[in-house]
Amino acid sequence: MFSHRATRLATAAAHIAQAARNQGSTSVSTNLRCRAYATASSTNNLVNIVEVGPRDGLQNEKGVIPVEVKADLINRLANAGMQIIESGSFVSPKWVPQMAGTPEVLSSIKPHPGAHYPVLVPNQKGLDNLLSLLASSPKLTDEIAIFTAATDAFTKANLNTTTAESLARLAPVAEAARKHGLRVRGYVSVVIACPYTGFVDYKRVREVAKELVDMGCYEVSLGDTVGMGTPAQVGEMIEEVKKSVSVEKLAVRLPCASINSDIPNTSLLM
Repeated sequence: MFSHRATRLATAAAHIAQAARNQGSTSVSTNLRCRAYATASSTNNLVNIVEVGPRDGLQNEKGVIPVEVKADLINRLANAGMQIIESGSFVSPKWVPQMAGTPEVLSSIKPHPGAHYPVLVPNQKGLDNLLSLLASSPKLTDEIAIFTAATDAFTKANLNTTTAESLARLAPVAEAARKHGLRVRGYVSVVIACPYTGFVDYKRVREVAKELVDMGCYEVSLGDTVGMGTPAQVGEMIEEVKKSVSVEKLAVRLPCASINSDIPNTSLLM
């Protein structure tokens, strides 16, 4: 059943990738459940897509998905044209059982020319586990992602720590990763509204994004996690963050609820 679903998802990804190319200078973000991250364009005529479905999408599935099925989905996404595919997470299976087997998934992927397979690393232990894997298979991935949130309430609910404490813990992770030749990308959740505290102060989003850039993140993805933002609110938030972080270092994650689009399962940032 899941294999048929993966086929449909990969096919949809191919259509979305083509739609992104047709959009020209428009940034498009996509993933399995409208949850995705678009990375900033390096030129005015380039659309970059970061596909996070194999991680952010599958971690919300009720059952544990076999390693071979995950690897097959990733291979299909690469064949569909996705060049950056977040392929798993080095989080404890105790907390996210769907991410168990990420090392085996990375080892089972058939590398596609020009494709990259970043993984989410929540803490130093996660990085240590990844580095142990790369010691014997250095070409499996060249990038990690780290994450925090714009409110203490959301960070405490997900990481059992404040935002400031999470940033302090992430700084040595980012430093160690970069020393080992890995690129580091940062995520900031709840940049528009928090399910626990309501609408977010965009100045706080700016401060958190700047700290991630200062610790070495080449790009920071700003996520409207609960999908409450309007286009005007998203624009206002980005304008605030731009006061401290160059727009070339910013990406957005906009669920379908955040913005209108004629392309299914996509979010557009004009």
